Amino acid sequence: MAKHRIFGYCTPWSVKPGDDMRFMVSAEGVTEARAMLVRLLHGDENAAGPGFVEQEIPGAVPDLLHVRRQFTQKGSYAEVSGMEVHDVADGSFTLAAFVFPTAPGTRRQTMLGRWDIAGSQGWALGINPEGHLEFWVGNGQDVDQVTAEVPLIPRSWYFVAATWDAATRRARLVQLGRVGRYNGKLGLVAPYDYDSIVTSALTTAPRAAVAEAPFLWAGASDWNDQRGRFVETLYNGKIDRTGLWNRVLTDDEIQAISAGAEPVSQGLVAYWDTTAGYSDGGIGDTIQDLGPHGLHARGVNRPVRGMTGWNWQGRDDCFRLNPGQYGGVHFHDDAMTDCRWEPTVEWTLPKGLKSGVYALRLTTDGAEDHVPFFVRAETPKAPVAVLMSTFTYLAYANEHLAYEAPIAQAITAHTPILTRRDVDFVKLNEFGLSTYDHHSDGAGCCYSSYLRPILNIRPKYRSSAMGFPWALPADLSLIWWMEQSGFDYEILTDHDLHAEGAAALDPYRVVINCTHPEYYSERMMDATEDYLTRGGRVIYAGGNGYYWVSGLREGEPGIMEVRKLDTGSRAWQAEAGEGYLASTGERSGLWRSRGRAPQKIVGIGFTAEGMDRCTHFERMPDSFHKRVDWMFDGIAA
Repeated sequence: MAKHRIFGYCTPWSVKPGDDMRFMVSAEGVTEARAMLVRLLHGDENAAGPGFVEQEIPGAVPDLLHVRRQFTQKGSYAEVSGMEVHDVADGSFTLAAFVFPTAPGTRRQTMLGRWDIAGSQGWALGINPEGHLEFWVGNGQDVDQVTAEVPLIPRSWYFVAATWDAATRRARLVQLGRVGRYNGKLGLVAPYDYDSIVTSALTTAPRAAVAEAPFLWAGASDWNDQRGRFVETLYNGKIDRTGLWNRVLTDDEIQAISAGAEPVSQGLVAYWDTTAGYSDGGIGDTIQDLGPHGLHARGVNRPVRGMTGWNWQGRDDCFRLNPGQYGGVHFHDDAMTDCRWEPTVEWTLPKGLKSGVYALRLTTDGAEDHVPFFVRAETPKAPVAVLMSTFTYLAYANEHLAYEAPIAQAITAHTPILTRRDVDFVKLNEFGLSTYDHHSDGAGCCYSSYLRPILNIRPKYRSSAMGFPWALPADLSLIWWMEQSGFDYEILTDHDLHAEGAAALDPYRVVINCTHPEYYSERMMDATEDYLTRGGRVIYAGGNGYYWVSGLREGEPGIMEVRKLDTGSRAWQAEAGEGYLASTGERSGLWRSRGRAPQKIVGIGFTAEGMDRCTHFERMPDSFHKRVDWMFDGIAA
């Protein structure tokens, strides 16, 4: 009998009654799933508490959903549309770029080209399993290649070029080290042999790949019956400015471009300038082609921008100061910011629904999932708002600390406890990383998204690293207390605060933070401060709050960005010159490092952490003073 699995996610995360929602579901071993809208009231299944509590909302969604296995494309890459019209495979051509491989010698990786793996046809520049630069061509039956003589040194910049002469059937592969004083792992003193120039006659001429196989950066197109078309042989590393010509460039032209000269215009098909498009507000996913055809490349799974390029001189630490030195685009084979599943069900949230934390409950024989989301009031009426820490939920979303970070056990003094759900999550290895994880090449993960199933915000989830509820499952205990105490309250999220500013808070007399409001954008900080200065009240019920500078790209609330810099309690540290958010253009790191310590807003800030057991607080003598004693009315000392 096939093992049953079911996972889902939804968009948007924060909604009002009457808003439209989409739910994306993937299932294995079944073709139907039972669905029910539920209001989440308590998550922790600890027998000493109320246990898991949910309230069913019958009739809000279809009772039965047709489900199927949906596949997730992992890895960041960039796709060029329209290249089939301008493919150069039928004649001579040159492909050239600056590259910074971070994990050569692990497996085959495709850096640039139009290559169809399943059909063995096209042409591409990449790295072979032994870590050598390689240019290969295929005609649908046979494949031939030319390989560099010396291996690529990890985290070092190179200029690479491949030429194909259709008349002589000869290929030339150029590899020139471009190591500087600042731009990589090594400096000028390291005695490595970086350069290689190889010319070879090939037995096979390239044949243009099928139309469904586009020109790709950092990967190659593949196909099978089950998945259809997808991207494989993904590349780890940076790629800077890249050009394609429909002729063989001369040695002098190649040498000039390798030294930073402008690309020659004769025969130019495309010139992707990775430094174009920067603004004070950051940069998007499009890599602009400044050539004659406008063959722009579209980034998938958020390739990391705002990264130093081959010519970075170490003087300017932000792309806004010198964009010409920030051409690096970092690709990762395990990046994932959007599953891009097809919607399983779309529906309108019922009118009159009470503000709260909700979920679409999905059940099959032997499998269950809760897909959480947050419902705001249609018109704010309650005096109290509970601010759900959705930025922090994203920061920790699908963290792998218990599985891949040995130090986690030492920090928590706790042996990881893995459930069947944890094991399924690790085995599938499809749903991306948290901002506490490292990519496979060792770089820190700076993006996190809700456009994917997030295991550790399921209401019953207990942190595998620490054995207790964390993030949303822990915050549901506050929701339960509010319910049992009879308080009139409504729900807001970090995303609402970021989008609307203080206007989201103004209708309420008091706003309550949840357990861990750690990640804050500038708009959220401003809104909180403005609300307080206008007489609003904030109950800071959590810890480690207002800590990391975080951001969203305008109009794209699903993906949050943070860069961990050289202060604070951090899981990784950004490389030199790479501490500014590509999403917003601002310096990341700690708010304290930008002059906005949390003490300036809420009077208290994070100084240390530990993972011991939790207990109560005791009132200090000053709390009994008549000026503040009223705050404790109804609370046992």
